Amino acid sequence: MKKEVSMFDRPEKLAGYDIEQYVAFCGNLSWYDFVTSIPQSVFIVTGWKSNGKENACLHSWSSFMGSGLDNFICVLGKVDKEGHMYQSLKETGVCVLNFPSKEIYDRCIKTIGNNQFETDEITASGLTAEKASKVNAPQIKECFLNIECEYLWEQELFAGSKEVVIAVRAVNISMANEYSDQTKLGRYGKNGYLYYIDQPTNPETGEITTTINYGTVEPGEPLQWITH
Repeated sequence: MKKEVSMFDRPEKLAGYDIEQYVAFCGNLSWYDFVTSIPQSVFIVTGWKSNGKENACLHSWSSFMGSGLDNFICVLGKVDKEGHMYQSLKETGVCVLNFPSKEIYDRCIKTIGNNQFETDEITASGLTAEKASKVNAPQIKECFLNIECEYLWEQELFAGSKEVVIAVRAVNISMANEYSDQTKLGRYGKNGYLYYIDQPTNPETGEITTTINYGTVEPGEPLQWITH
């Protein structure tokens, strides 16, 4: 049996929060973020600020896809037009997407607080900045995968939104050897990709079933693809 959940069909309390606290708790997230709790890849977008300082933005809400032999595209699904990441990408036209393992996640979280304009955000968070190979942007040495990208296009999420969707195209990829081999550390499992998980919330009671905001993916049985 399924229950339809309206965008506005929120419980009066959300895990102890009243409606005003709920608004503060959610920030600019939708109620449906918590109802669906769809996992999203976690990575850090890095680039240069206009003053030459490192910019590092912990990011999610994105998707990746190849189109043709020569195009691998990342769609950054939610970028604040007032943030340093947007400004850096528009000014330089390039960025690097850095994928961390859980071993360095605590340092990645620190980039949220170390976001002052005069701050070298990678270095201040206990991570190591190094030059990317193909684009004029810093990348994070400790991340097991670095995708160097160039800006393609942007579009408002909806009319009047302060956030945009941005597409970037990969021009170079570097990956740690032990991660490229799934029989070693690999890209999946406890050592691999991290996924942001909006706190799964019961739409009827407002109960949050977990406060852990990230998880990993364990490989399953091979899918049987059927072509027609």
